[in-house]
Amino acid sequence: MDAFGDLFRGMRAQGSLFAGTTLSPPWSLHFVDGAPLTLCTVLGGAGWIVPEGHPPERLRAGETVIVRGPAPFTFVDEVGTSAEPVACGEHCTTPEQGGTRHRRGWNDDSCGDPGAGATTLIVGAYPVRGEISRRLLDALPVVLRVAPGGGSDAVLDHLAAEVAVDTPGQQVVLDRLLDWLLVCSVREYFDRPGGEPPAWYAAQRDPVVGGALRLLHAEPAAPWTVSALADRAGVSRSTLAKRFADLVGEPPLTYLTR
Repeated sequence: MDAFGDLFRGMRAQGSLFAGTTLSPPWSLHFVDGAPLTLCTVLGGAGWIVPEGHPPERLRAGETVIVRGPAPFTFVDEVGTSAEPVACGEHCTTPEQGGTRHRRGWNDDSCGDPGAGATTLIVGAYPVRGEISRRLLDALPVVLRVAPGGGSDAVLDHLAAEVAVDTPGQQVVLDRLLDWLLVCSVREYFDRPGGEPPAWYAAQRDPVVGGALRLLHAEPAAPWTVSALADRAGVSRSTLAKRFADLVGEPPLTYLTR
C-alpha cells in the first residue's frame, strides 16, 4: 500500500450524516456537532464558509470544501448576514419550526422560499472521530477547497442520483460515496498546481524514497533498520538515509514510528 492510500486504511463511514438544503438569502447554518470531517458541496448558487477562528472563504457553484473539526463552522449567504443562525448537526432546528428534524440520510429542506439567488447545498459528515486517522487529520488544513472539473465530479453525479430516491441500502451507499468523495477530494487538493502537500506525498514519486515508503507501509511490523530498508530499496544506507531525510523531512525509522 502506498503512503497516501494508507491514510485511509480501515476508514469506513458508518451512518454518515447527509443533508440537502435549498436556501434563499438571508440564511445562516451553524454546524455544531463537532464532526471530525465535514464535506460541503454547492450544487448551485454560492455562499461563505466561516470556520471558527479562521478567515471566511467563498464557496461557489460546483466547489467542494472539507472542513476539519471538531470546532464549529458556519455557512452563510454573506459575511455579516442578518439571518438568525440555524443550529445544524445530527438535528437541525429553526426558530420558526420550534422543534428539530432528524438529519440522517437525505432531507430536501428549505430555509425560506427558493427563488432568485437561492443556493443548494449538500453536506456529508463523518459522525465518529475514531473512523478518521490522526495522520489524515494532521495532513489537512482547517478548510480544504476543491474546484469543479476533477475526479470528484463523478462522485457527485452518483450522490445526486442516490439521494433522489429512497431505496433499500441507501445509507450504505451514501457511506461509501462519502469515503469516495473524501479520497478524491484530498488527492485533487494535494495535486493542485501550486499546492503544498505533505512532504511525504511528493516524496512518493522519487524512485528511491518512493520505494522505501511503499515498503514501510506494506510491512509496518517488519523489524526494519535503515540498512535493511536500503537493501530492499537497492541503494546504500547513506544514500537512503540522506535522501529520505531531505525529501520527507525526517529519518526513515522516525517516520515509521510516527
